[in-house]
Amino acid sequence: MTIAVYSRGIDQLQLEDVKTFFQELKAYGLSYIVFRPFFEEIRTTIGLDPGTRIFEQSADLSKDVECIVSLGGDGTLLDTVALIMDKPIAIMGINFGRLGFLSSIGRDNLRLAIKSLALRTYVTEQRTLVHLDADMPLFGDKPFGLNEFAIHKRDTASMLKIHTYINGEFLNVYWADGLVVATPTGSTGYSLSCGGPIVFPDSGNFVITPVAPHHLNMRSLVVNDNSIISFDIESRSDDIICALDSRKEIVTKNVSLAVKKEIFTIALVRLSENNFLHTLQTKLIWGLDRRN
Repeated sequence: MTIAVYSRGIDQLQLEDVKTFFQELKAYGLSYIVFRPFFEEIRTTIGLDPGTRIFEQSADLSKDVECIVSLGGDGTLLDTVALIMDKPIAIMGINFGRLGFLSSIGRDNLRLAIKSLALRTYVTEQRTLVHLDADMPLFGDKPFGLNEFAIHKRDTASMLKIHTYINGEFLNVYWADGLVVATPTGSTGYSLSCGGPIVFPDSGNFVITPVAPHHLNMRSLVVNDNSIISFDIESRSDDIICALDSRKEIVTKNVSLAVKKEIFTIALVRLSENNFLHTLQTKLIWGLDRRN
């Protein structure tokens, strides 16, 4: 088994854990390929072999790579999703960041995580992605996201007027600062912060959630992910922001936008005991009774 290793970078307090990570890979006889900027950052301090295989883009990941390990927080894992694109490579997130909802494996379970890779005792969950279509080039060859697609006003501009349609049929006009279309995975992210519901990863839905809506009766809506959701936008500003996960582009308000389910999925790796309910309970303190 060959493991790809990706990270945005680490701080000095995490060096020992990263060193342990590579030592465990070597101890289990796992070969690895490292993201070039990360390799350049750590090769001296960690003592990596100068002949270590490196990669920079999806095309550099050969067929022998079965899993990519994301060392960082949830933002790092979202970068990893965009990096591997449609390759059948599972993603294991080891949390070197803060909350670590997607990167749910803590550093205290680092050795166990490597052991599960070596013995192939890990569990994978298929997650749907959202795909963006537009009448202008957006997001290059990566017009997809794991968490959400979002439309947002620029800076201090007035609220947007977002005409929204499902499969060509009029749904609503959202007077708001923006609108989020979240996947089940993304229902615990930006959409949740805007008052949206949590839905289970295998529910087969999109969640449409307005950002700071002007009307009190504008609430989140759960729709089937076989739907095509399209938008026409009115704004006093010339430009708006379009975002896919942590990536964003400034576009003209006259752009035509539509989102749908991506044709491929990604596989997230978890340890057998860390299911979605466990993550809700430990990360979002779901069901914690402070009276006891």
